[in-house]
Amino acid sequence: MKLGIVGLLHSGKTTVFEALTHQSESATHKGEGRLGTVNVPDSRLDYLRDMYEPKKQIYAQISYLLPGKHSQKKDSDKSAINQIRDCDALIHVIRNFKTYGAEKPNPRQNFIELNQELILTDLAVVEPRLERLHLEKKQGRTIDEKEISLLTECLRHLEDEVPLRKHPELPSADILKGYAFISSKPMLVLFNNDDDDNRLPDIKKMNSNETCMAVRGRLEQEIVQIPEEEKQDFLAEFDIAESAMDRVIRESYELLGLISFFTVGKDEVRAWTIKKDSTALDAAGAIHTDFQKGFIRAEVVSFDDLTNAGSHQEAKKKGTVRLEGKTYIVQDGDVIEFRFNV
Repeated sequence: MKLGIVGLLHSGKTTVFEALTHQSESATHKGEGRLGTVNVPDSRLDYLRDMYEPKKQIYAQISYLLPGKHSQKKDSDKSAINQIRDCDALIHVIRNFKTYGAEKPNPRQNFIELNQELILTDLAVVEPRLERLHLEKKQGRTIDEKEISLLTECLRHLEDEVPLRKHPELPSADILKGYAFISSKPMLVLFNNDDDDNRLPDIKKMNSNETCMAVRGRLEQEIVQIPEEEKQDFLAEFDIAESAMDRVIRESYELLGLISFFTVGKDEVRAWTIKKDSTALDAAGAIHTDFQKGFIRAEVVSFDDLTNAGSHQEAKKKGTVRLEGKTYIVQDGDVIEFRFNV
């Protein structure tokens, strides 16, 4: 799963990317797109590691793309936007810090401005496609009326300056999935604040259902560069209990509609990523196709039941370990052992 980082010029996209991925820019990255993959912080996996003492501990992972800069214009130009077309969601970084020689931050206006760029990009796809379909219809060719109907509805929303993520039923329709509309992607809005400001700005008038967070990008970037022996003093000075970037990663995970289930043993404890409402059969396939093909049963215990019992054996005695079939809907935090035969 991959999220694209977008925003207007000087919003702090690079700072946020480097704070998230612990990457620093090198000469080879100058102007190029950058991709970083990070572990999803999960205290449950840490607990399971202590319980099972495995050889390996493997976290769920998520990737972030920082589009390359192909011009001196603001980074929301067409080339940058097209680089995020295959991303599953977006992180919109908005400047909410003061900087020398720049205007006072205007988060609401910046939010609107980038949204308009995304909407215009989708309009440039929808309008010519509808024109072509109507022309083919006049010529007597067989066309899909449902495609015309759905695209016409998309066009109406886009012309009203409403991003398609407000109407997810449209871009998620099978016939429109191939269009990969930019404005339909789920969005996490990050207000990039000054070092001494961890508050959300007044965003009531944004009239938006996007997930919003306040971060201190420059401060977070400094944190990842500080030696471990000095880090605790630094965090205490700024009253930081947890890195904002860890929260951003977890919010990213949730934004994509993902959950984790766990497999445990002496060799490894591991978090696996699946979509919400996935079945036990889907979860088995996430591990290996053989698990899916030869699926017999899944032995399941919730993380809470396991920790309350203190061990898998005690959980069995308490009756909280269950045998589930193919259609069982996996819950976030389930600890699963699959029984299969190939």
